[in-house]
Amino acid sequence: MKYCSACGMPLEKTEDFAQGNLESEFCLHCVNEDGSVKTCGEIFAGGVQFFMGVIPGAEKSFAEKIVCKHMNTLSYWQGNNCECLKGEQATDEEFRVVMEKM
Repeated sequence: MKYCSACGMPLEKTEDFAQGNLESEFCLHCVNEDGSVKTCGEIFAGGVQFFMGVIPGAEKSFAEKIVCKHMNTLSYWQGNNCECLKGEQATDEEFRVVMEKM
């Protein structure tokens, strides 16, 4: 299975891929209408909203830590000096528990 290089979303169906292109390394949520990749801040904010929605009672600060940890593991963001990825990260244990519930 492929995963989005910018957010880690599983790319399972054609409609999951950016612009329905099965060759894309990005999901439909991480690209603009013109096919360009959204900014780190936009993708970070989308990830925070996603995790707040799937983790019952999650506070924004906790979701931010999870997203920061997750995005920093993705090769697309490594070496990309994004300010939003310099914040506090979830511990390995916190991240593992959240991922197991997905």
